[in-house]
Amino acid sequence: MSNHLTMPVIGRAELRIVMEGVRTVRIVAALAVAAMLAGGWMMNVSSDNQPLDFVEDEARGEAGAFADTAPEEDSREGDDGGEPEAEQNQGEEEEDDVLPEQLIAGGAGALGSLLIGSAFFEFIKVTVLVALVSPMLARMKSNREDMLTRGRLLGYLEANPGIHFSALRDALGLANGVTAYHLNFLESSGQIISWRDGKLRRYAISSLTKEEVSKIRNPISGTRLAILEVLADTGNLGMSGPDISKKLQISRQLLSHHLSELRNGGMVEAASESRRPNWKVSNSGLDALTASKEVSRIEAGA
Repeated sequence: MSNHLTMPVIGRAELRIVMEGVRTVRIVAALAVAAMLAGGWMMNVSSDNQPLDFVEDEARGEAGAFADTAPEEDSREGDDGGEPEAEQNQGEEEEDDVLPEQLIAGGAGALGSLLIGSAFFEFIKVTVLVALVSPMLARMKSNREDMLTRGRLLGYLEANPGIHFSALRDALGLANGVTAYHLNFLESSGQIISWRDGKLRRYAISSLTKEEVSKIRNPISGTRLAILEVLADTGNLGMSGPDISKKLQISRQLLSHHLSELRNGGMVEAASESRRPNWKVSNSGLDALTASKEVSRIEAGA
């Protein structure tokens, strides 16, 4: 049931975005390679035609020497008609030389942009790997090995939801292409979901509920995580706002903002019915705190 609730809302939309990115990368790579091949072919054809041009030049020279014996008027007529034609031929040759270089430079630039983007952004690297490496691995891998690897991925994602691509790859000791290939297969078949988080791409099993996915996709961090950690140490007694502000060395206005957000999210609750109660971590807050710490620990060790 949870799978049917999660996939229409999150999985299909995210999967559509990923597949559009994969399609775009494949089109760009194909056009870049085609441009480079066309440029190289045009340069080879141009170099092969050079001997013929040399022969034609020699023939023109002999014809010119013979024309010197002709009447002076004929020579003038030939000169007047030949100069524009020579300039036009020279301009065409220059254009023919520039076009192959432009094609090769454009193709190399497109491929270089994909490589540079993959080096700095993990979600681009995953998209490039899925688009270019996965089709090759699909023909090389055996079914038995595929099932074992996918089983390992599913088990690890079930135990560590929200882990990002590089941490998952390093934790299981897999190569970039193999990891991207199997994650793409699992996501296409609806067994896992993924989403972009800044420069990273994170993964989780698709059987999670909406609430669980929401907590994973919006982990507690920064000042709010520090507030939860401080309150978790006090147990059911909780701690007053001024004491939290003093311990974390933040202003009361900033503390009031973060406590309001945590309270609206059900992460903290009042420890008593007094007018200015102490604050304590709720059960939902403890779960979110545990999940955030676990993900941070896994990614730090990967």
